[in-house]
Amino acid sequence: MRSHLPGRWDVVGPFVQTTPAKLVIAPQDVRTADPTVATDIYAGLFAFAGHAVDVGGNSPFLITPPSEDWARSLHGFSWLRHLRASESTLSRSNARALVDEWIRLSPKLPPIAWEDAVASRRLLSWLSQSPLILEDCDHAFYQRFLKAVGRHVHHLRTALARSSDGISRIRMIMALTAAAAAIADQPGLARWATRALDREISLQILPDGGHISRNPGLILDLLVDLLPIRQALSVRGITPSPVLGEALDRMMPMLRFFRHGDGSFVLFNGMGSTHTDLVATVLAYDDSRGTAPDNARHSGYQRMAASGAVVLMDTGTPPPLAYSRDAHAGCLSFEFSDRTNRIIVNCGMPAGAKSKWRGLARSTAAHSTLIVEDTSSARILPAHGLGHRLGPVLYNGPKHVDVRREDDEEQMAVVARHDGYAGRFGLLHERTVVLSADGRILIGRDRLEPVRAGAGDKLPFAVRFHLHPQVRANRSQDGHSVLIVCEDRSAWRFTAEDIQPEIEESVFLAGAHGMRRTAQIVLYGRVSGTSTVTWQLEKEADRPRSRRRPAESGGEGREEPLLF
Repeated sequence: MRSHLPGRWDVVGPFVQTTPAKLVIAPQDVRTADPTVATDIYAGLFAFAGHAVDVGGNSPFLITPPSEDWARSLHGFSWLRHLRASESTLSRSNARALVDEWIRLSPKLPPIAWEDAVASRRLLSWLSQSPLILEDCDHAFYQRFLKAVGRHVHHLRTALARSSDGISRIRMIMALTAAAAAIADQPGLARWATRALDREISLQILPDGGHISRNPGLILDLLVDLLPIRQALSVRGITPSPVLGEALDRMMPMLRFFRHGDGSFVLFNGMGSTHTDLVATVLAYDDSRGTAPDNARHSGYQRMAASGAVVLMDTGTPPPLAYSRDAHAGCLSFEFSDRTNRIIVNCGMPAGAKSKWRGLARSTAAHSTLIVEDTSSARILPAHGLGHRLGPVLYNGPKHVDVRREDDEEQMAVVARHDGYAGRFGLLHERTVVLSADGRILIGRDRLEPVRAGAGDKLPFAVRFHLHPQVRANRSQDGHSVLIVCEDRSAWRFTAEDIQPEIEESVFLAGAHGMRRTAQIVLYGRVSGTSTVTWQLEKEADRPRSRRRPAESGGEGREEPLLF
């Protein structure tokens, strides 16, 4: 629920003339660019969202698109940056011709071209690439382009007035704020847009710098646009508000929070493959160069790091409904890496994939956590009925997640419990994850506690550990352990108390070049009263002599081997 209910003036903003007089600044586009893509585009090859289409001399805007994601990428014009990178007269004329063609064809284009997020991206792309588009252009094209910019501003202001909560709102407001900085002689638009941006940032950016959707990738996506917008406002003499500056200062450390040693983001709640070069570009704007925080309680995540080993754990409830279209039923799932080796992962969100794969990616089974009776801890609204209007939102998930840290000089520990299975099965899932101070031993305990006598009795459960496709898993001859060998030949041994680990097929959905086959370790059991599964992952090296386990509730810690 929005805490601020604006009036019509707040939402629509002041009058802006239909055709701006001129553009005076171009916000920077910090996304990485590849000049070879410009050559492909000139040859009529448009490759987006996993599909490469040769338009064969036809307009790319009139062909039948291979997928909706491909069409959104085409009409968003973010690909103009590749033409800029080629730094050739041919690319400039090609960029101008394609933009002009889109403007001429706009009355005939399908509705997807005017979706709020697509129109926002297109306006931002046109503004940031306006030097490329407008260099050496004639006056007639310049006027057509300015008129199209004005039309986009009007369209987005109108769309904003009818929109409800959601990620598209901040995208629209960012595009309008960029336009306010770029268009000459519009102080009223600038004042309105910056106030609207402040309101939306206050709603969507959490106190710890995470996004309300809990999608790690959205932090990067927003920073890529917000940083140039702040810079453009400053150049125009429009002082950015403290709200924007403070939000950026909170968001930057979260980039480090979500990163593994290889630079990739953790695969939680809509996150797919990571553009590591873009992360590095954005982090160059971080003057503080601070370390990653350990506790992101507002975003619902915990991080433990020691000697190159990193554990990231989802300890949050589902996001508000309007922000949950990409959220996952992955409560208490975790990922583990050692230096540049990603070892235990979640399956991740595929890019431009069919809906059946996106649904699978969001299920509990696609995460490294415990699942009861092959049932997800939260539900996804089906596409028919109410889901047709609301989208595939996540609902009926955990209402309460209790979290505590138990860190000392010898180890770090996260203890968390969720009630996502309480309503259906009468069970609470508690997970304890412990990382030794030298980063060589990872211990876990998964416990199912009945909320009443006999609840969930004899129900099957499984504890899944999805492995990154770059590691190899082999079960020992006696079947009691699994040896995980990384690309650099380092090895980790997985064991579990009283359960023989199984190795099964899995799929890594977040690959940069598509889905990849991989494996998963699975521990099977049945509920019997309070059921506990204890597991350990140890680097194949000299075992530390002793560690102190975290104290049980109300008890004192004691010296003993780290294994529970």
